Amino acid sequence: MSKDVRVGVLGPVTAWVDGAEAALGGPRQRAVLARLVAAGGRTVTADRLVQDLWVEPPRGALAAVRTFVAALRRGLEPGRTARTPARLLVTDGPGYALRDVDVDAWSFEAAVAGSRELAPAAARTSLDRALGAWRGTPYAGLDQPWAAAERARLAELRLVATERRAEVRIALGDAAGVVPGLDAHVAEHPWREEAWRLLALALYRSGRQADALAVLRRARAMLAEELGVDPGPQLAELEGQILRHQVGADAATPDDVWRDTASAYERVVAAGARSRLESTATLLRTLALSGGEGLAAARSQRVAAIRAAEQLGDPELTARVIGAFDVPGSWTRSDDAGAAAEMAAAAERTLAALPADAPDAVRSRLLATVAMESRGLPGPRGPEAARQAETLAQRAGDPAVLAFALAGRYLTRFERTGLAGERDAIGAELVALAARHGLSTFEILGHLVRTQALSALGDHDGAEAHADEAAALGVRYERPLVAVFTGWFAALRVAASGAPVEVAERAYRQAAGSLNGSGMPGLADGLLPLALLALRVWRGVPADGGVPDGGAPAREAAHPAAARDAGTNSAAGDSSRWGPYEPWARPHLLLARGADAEAAAAVRRLSDPPPGLLAEVLWILAGRAAIAVGDRRVAERARAALVPAAEEVSAGSGVLTAGPVRDHLNALAEFLDG
Repeated sequence: MSKDVRVGVLGPVTAWVDGAEAALGGPRQRAVLARLVAAGGRTVTADRLVQDLWVEPPRGALAAVRTFVAALRRGLEPGRTARTPARLLVTDGPGYALRDVDVDAWSFEAAVAGSRELAPAAARTSLDRALGAWRGTPYAGLDQPWAAAERARLAELRLVATERRAEVRIALGDAAGVVPGLDAHVAEHPWREEAWRLLALALYRSGRQADALAVLRRARAMLAEELGVDPGPQLAELEGQILRHQVGADAATPDDVWRDTASAYERVVAAGARSRLESTATLLRTLALSGGEGLAAARSQRVAAIRAAEQLGDPELTARVIGAFDVPGSWTRSDDAGAAAEMAAAAERTLAALPADAPDAVRSRLLATVAMESRGLPGPRGPEAARQAETLAQRAGDPAVLAFALAGRYLTRFERTGLAGERDAIGAELVALAARHGLSTFEILGHLVRTQALSALGDHDGAEAHADEAAALGVRYERPLVAVFTGWFAALRVAASGAPVEVAERAYRQAAGSLNGSGMPGLADGLLPLALLALRVWRGVPADGGVPDGGAPAREAAHPAAARDAGTNSAAGDSSRWGPYEPWARPHLLLARGADAEAAAAVRRLSDPPPGLLAEVLWILAGRAAIAVGDRRVAERARAALVPAAEEVSAGSGVLTAGPVRDHLNALAEFLDG
C-alpha cells in the first residue's frame, strides 16, 4: 500500500509515515538517512557512508551500514512485504539513494530557488510555507563534517529566504510590517548588506525617510570600522535614490495603482459611454481567471454586459463585448447551461447582423464563442462553428484569435468516443502557438488538454509532464483554477497506478476539497461520487449504498457522518447529490442494495451520455449495469459506442478513470457473444 512518507532534517532528523513519526533507530542509523538526504537523491556508496559515519571505522562497519539501511527501510515502508524491492531507500549499484521521498530540505531549496520566478503574492505564499518547515537547527545532533557543512549551507539559504520574503512583502505594500523583523535580522547578521538595504527601503516606503538614511549611514560606518570596506553598489545606489526621492516604484503598490486608475477612469470616462461596456468585458475576463467568486460573478455579469450591448443596436460593439471574453474552457460541461445558451444565441444574432465587411477576426471570435458555449451538447452546430472560426482565424493571421478558435475546436471534438489522439494534436498546437506568442491562458489550456488526452492514450508519464507544466504556469500567472485540475489528475494517477481501492478513494476525496469555492459547478456537481463509483466498477467492488425513490441520492449522502458511524464506505456517501450522472449511477446503487428489478428498469431507461470528457466512463457504467441485469439491447449500444476507444483508457477527463476500455469491451463481448 502506498503511503505518504516525509523526511525532515530542518531540525532533528525525523521521518513521518502517513503523519505518524517513523521508528528510525539511534543516532548512527539516523545519520545514514541524513547523509542520503544531504546527497540530494544521488547515490552514496556504502564505503562513502562508512567513511562519513566514523572517524575511525570499526571492524564490521560495512555490515553495520547494511543493517542500518535494512532497519531504515522497515521504518520508512512498514507495510512492505518481505523480499519486495524497496521503493524509497533503494540500492543503486554499490550504494544507496533516496527516491520519491518528500524531504523538507529539498522542498525548501526548491522553493527558494523558484521564488524569483513567481509573482510577489505567490512568492510570499511559497516562502512562508518553506520557512515554516524549519523545526530547529538542521541535522541537529550530528557532528560529522558533512553535516556541519550542510548545516551552514542551509542556514545561509534560510537567510536568503528571509530577505527574499521581506522583499516581496515590501513589493506587496507591507513595508511597515517588515521593519521590526528586518531590524532584528540586521542586528543578528550585521555583515549582510542585502539586509541593510531592505531595512532602509522598508523604512523609506513607510514614510520614514530620515530613518532610512540613518540606517544606511549606520551600515556604512559599521562596514568601514569593522571590515575596512565601503558599501556595495546597491547600498550606495539606494542612498542616492532616497536623497533624490527617486526610489523605484515609490509607493506604487498594486492596490495603489488599481485605486488611482479606477478613480481616473470614473472621472474621465463619461457615465453611459459605450467604451465602458468594452472595458467591463475586459475586466470580466480577468475576474473569470481568478476563479471562485470571481468566476461566478464574471459569468453572471457577462450576460448582463451582452444584453446591455445588444440594447444599443450596434452589432459591432456587441461583437467586441462578446469577443473580449476569450476565456477558454477545459471541461465539457457548462457551469450554467442557461447562460451558455443565451451567450451562444447572442453570438449567432450578432454574426447575422454584422456588416459584410466585418473583419475575419471579429467573426472568428463570435464563432468560437458559439462553439465554446455549445460544448457538451449534441448536434452539428458546435463543431461547424469551430471549423469556421479556425478557417477565419487562419486567414486573419492573429495568434490570439487562432488560439481561441483552437480552444473551441477542442471542446467540440467529442462527437464519438476514441478521439483522444485528435485532441492531443490540438493541445500540442495550442501549446506551441501560445508559447510562441506569450498567450499564457492558452498555453495553460494546451497543457491541460494534453494531460487529458495522454491520460486516455495511456501515456501517464507524458500526461504528468504536461500537468506539471500547467501547474507551474498556473502559479506564475496566478491562475488558481489550474491547481484544481492538476490536483484531480494526481488522484487519477493514484487510481490508475493500481493502488488499493481505499487508497485511491482517499486521493479522490482529497482532490474534491479543491472544488469548494472554485466557482465551477459544471465540474464539481456529482464528480466525487462518480469517481468513486467508476473506480469500484472497474475494480469489481460493489457500490455500497442505494438510491431512494424519486432519484435522490442515497440516504448516506445526505448524512455522511451517520454513514461513517454505521461503518459504510459508500460511493454515494461523499456528495449531497449525483448531479447529471445520477441516471448512470442509479442501476449500480440499486443492484448494491438488491433491488434487481428496479435496476433493470433503470438500465432500460438509460439514454446515450452527452458528448464530452466523461462519455467513455458513462458508457462503461451503462454497459456493466446492462451485463448485470441481462439487458442485451443496452449492452449492444454500449459496445458500439466504446469500440472506437478500444485502445484507450477511460481517463480522458484527466480527473477520474474506470480503467482500460478494452477490459470492459471484453466483458461486453463475453456477455453478448458467449
